[in-house]
Amino acid sequence: MRRPIVAGNWKMHRTLGEATELAGEIDRALAAVAEVDVVLCPPFTALEAVRRRIADGRLRLGAQNLHWPTEGAFTGEISAAMLGDLDCSFVIVGHSERRAQFGETDRVVNRKVRAVVAAGMKPILCVGETQEQRDDGCTEKVVREQVSRGVDGVEDALIDAVIAYEPVWAIGTGRTASAAQVQEVHGLIREQIRGIAGNAGDALRIQYGGSVKPENAREIFAQPDVDGGLIGGASLDAASFAAIVEAAI
Repeated sequence: MRRPIVAGNWKMHRTLGEATELAGEIDRALAAVAEVDVVLCPPFTALEAVRRRIADGRLRLGAQNLHWPTEGAFTGEISAAMLGDLDCSFVIVGHSERRAQFGETDRVVNRKVRAVVAAGMKPILCVGETQEQRDDGCTEKVVREQVSRGVDGVEDALIDAVIAYEPVWAIGTGRTASAAQVQEVHGLIREQIRGIAGNAGDALRIQYGGSVKPENAREIFAQPDVDGGLIGGASLDAASFAAIVEAAI
């Protein structure tokens, strides 16, 4: 039985004080929930403050990105070692916003995945198709390529990794894939990982992300190959996020 995992991607939201307050609100709202791994991914500037606020260990800390070299002249970047120093357990890699707005290729994403694994943290590898790709019938091809290229070289670590299926057309748009559409792609991903890494395909956790709300979370999370969610906008409201987490139980 895979343990559900729900991560909140706060993106470029919340100042230091606001992030600390939100982390506290979420911590209190989920005080009685022990059945789900809950990960908070605040901006880099708030990682240390959120780490201190959730230091009791019930909630996990995650980062939204990193650069793959261990160190060097990379102005404005953050390394895996730096995130490890902050007790980050997870790092989001390959989010569609990084791919589209910052030009991250599958090769770049793979380098980041390898860096996360080498540092002893767990990647949340994001994959998903655009509306045009779905309309062209290319969803399976696109997702399979992103998965295979993303996990290249870290096959032995996949049992502890997380993959997040986030159809680009459903992120921040209010549009949500149907439960059947979600399950179809999650099933494809699990089958693919079984082919790549054997039994790790059964243990790997696959999240769904794309306008998940308290109103639709339970139906989506009830699908057999859905193990939780990577939540964007709704993670900025403690009550909404807590309701989504509770839907994963």
